[in-house]
Amino acid sequence: MPRSTSPGDTCGVPEDPLRHAGAAPSRHPAVRHHDRLPLPQGTAGLTVRVRREDSYRVHVVPGPAAALRTLRGELAGRRAALITDPVVHRLHGAPLAAALREHGLLAGVTTIAPGERGKQFGTGGRLLDWLAGVGLTRRDVLIALGGGALVDTVGWVAGAYMRGVPYINVPTTLLGQVDAGIGGKVAVNHSSAKNLIGAFYQPHAVISCLAYLDTLDARQLRAGLAEVVKKAVIASPELFAFLEERAEEVLAGTGPHRETVVRAAGAVKSELIARDPYERDLRRPLNFGHTLGHAVETATGHGPVLHGEAVAFGMAAAVRIARAREVLAAGTADRVTGLLGRLGLPVRLPELAVVPEVPRVLAALEKVRQIRDGSLRFVLPEELGTTVIVDDVTEEEILRALDHAGPAGPAPAAGGVPCSAGG
Repeated sequence: MPRSTSPGDTCGVPEDPLRHAGAAPSRHPAVRHHDRLPLPQGTAGLTVRVRREDSYRVHVVPGPAAALRTLRGELAGRRAALITDPVVHRLHGAPLAAALREHGLLAGVTTIAPGERGKQFGTGGRLLDWLAGVGLTRRDVLIALGGGALVDTVGWVAGAYMRGVPYINVPTTLLGQVDAGIGGKVAVNHSSAKNLIGAFYQPHAVISCLAYLDTLDARQLRAGLAEVVKKAVIASPELFAFLEERAEEVLAGTGPHRETVVRAAGAVKSELIARDPYERDLRRPLNFGHTLGHAVETATGHGPVLHGEAVAFGMAAAVRIARAREVLAAGTADRVTGLLGRLGLPVRLPELAVVPEVPRVLAALEKVRQIRDGSLRFVLPEELGTTVIVDDVTEEEILRALDHAGPAGPAPAAGGVPCSAGG
């Protein structure tokens, strides 16, 4: 079997004569590997056994000083390349970069366009060029300082650069702290579909600074809360009840309620991700609201409708489908859509910032169906904490869910035509 030894453990092998010949000391001391592998026998194919464990800390800290201390601890003396956007750089990036520079830890800092405008394949290529230009090595670290779209982009770049360098997420939006920053799903958009170009690449650490949330406008906070509601519906009735009781206070930032939300939603995401970190099972409760939500984002051009807003609409539509199928009680359906409405989130098409054309939404769903092995899955709630994932939603059901004129009517008759968008 292979064996690794440190320079102090020679295992009977003479010491390197260069150690006593005046040679300059190496930055990385030599490590010897001793192998005695036999020739393979027979004609059978080979099996490559790979074990991989990705675990990391999600830190929730009160303010920038604590964030810097935590970041320095995670860097452990390694250089960092900081990637942010112009707005976040002005608010948080410049002082963070100055502090890292003061401690000799900053390799460079650059910015990309904010939001979905920066989450593009071309952005990734420019960032790779920049990293090569500043001489980042595999020992160094990327820091993603920004919202959900930015941490998605930087995570994808980190996985591509030199076949993978560590990266630390420092999300500055509520959506980033409770969802996008955790889980290692990294991607950039393609003109035909959201997140079409991506991978699974876990961060080295996540540092969520609660004070950063104070700089968000109400729309961004609401969009982040959509992902909190999602987690509450699929996995935590207790969190749902907390949101019902404290919704306005969470939005206003009064008391310790935002910290409660960030920690609780992060814990739900961490638990569900740990069960299936690479989405081997495509039937995932975490996709609640995302089937139609992603289609809305694609149909509106990736940007005018915030991700959380699209997910909120997608959840409301899924609730209408579940209610029409009589798998969800009317009272629970009203609680979910009622909470979304109290938080100022869209539950019907006219409430979106840009109202997509229905044919464009159906075309986007067709693209999703092609990506997801020929089927289009909807996560439908049965009760708080219980979901069912189905792949037989008909086009009629989708059109009813998209219809903003009134609540969903009775379920379509059995034998309806399957959705042309793969539904």
